[in-house]
Formats: sequence, C-alpha cells, structure tokens
Amino acid sequence: MLISQLLQRKGGNVATVLPGTSIADAVAALAAHRVGALVVSADGATLNGILSERDIVRGLAAHGLSTMDLTAGDLMTADVVTCSKEATTEQLMAEMTNRRFRHVPVTEDGNLIGIVSIGDVVNARVRELEIEAEQLNNYITGR
Repeated sequence: MLISQLLQRKGGNVATVLPGTSIADAVAALAAHRVGALVVSADGATLNGILSERDIVRGLAAHGLSTMDLTAGDLMTADVVTCSKEATTEQLMAEMTNRRFRHVPVTEDGNLIGIVSIGDVVNARVRELEIEAEQLNNYITGR
C-alpha cells in the first residue's frame, strides 16, 4: 500500500507546535491530541523538526524538572527522516524498525502533508496481508 492511500484513510491532519513553544505546553498538546510526537514548524507547512515523547524523556534525564522551561526547538530532533506519499508501507515499516523511530512526517515539495506512526503502518500492512490471505484462500477453494 502506498502512503498516499494510508493518508486518504487517516487524513492529513498533523499536530504542530512552534519552535518557541515551552515543553510544558508541548506536553499538554501531546496529551490533548493523543499523539506521541509533534511536528515542530514555524509556519505549519515546513518542517523544523519533530518533538517526541522520547525527546522529552531524554530532556528530563539531562535537565531534570527545568526541562519544562525549555522549548520545543531546544529538545526537538532536527534531522528528521521524512517520506513521500509514493513510499510503500512495507518500505516505511522496514526503515522505522531498522532506525528505531515511530513517527515519520510525509512531505511533498518540502511541505508537510501528513504524518504516519508505526501503528498506522503496521495496521495498514496487516490489512494488506489479510486481503492477500483471503484472495489466496478463494483461489485455492475456487470461490
């Protein structure tokens, strides 16, 4: 399945924060949106970085409670792996597993068009495999 197909089902909404957003406010946004990562973007369209729960935990380990006074720009991962809508779920699942990250922004011409999580990718891949199994079963049984 192509990432474009996954985004058609899921939608292209992306939870974003400004680079100057405090970590305390970013944590509140994570909870409000019920997501594990926020795209850090100065304009809502281009990608400055990504701030994940892991980034915040690492900040807490390094800075203690003063982490809450830092900004999303301070703790974000700036070197973000992105994908295009032409990528496949199989390709993306392999890359996410090998490189150990859980969220990938989807971009087109440098602009943010969506985000997919490892859960989105795994669920899509499971659906693909279920359809393939059903088709094989129908072929074998002559249905």
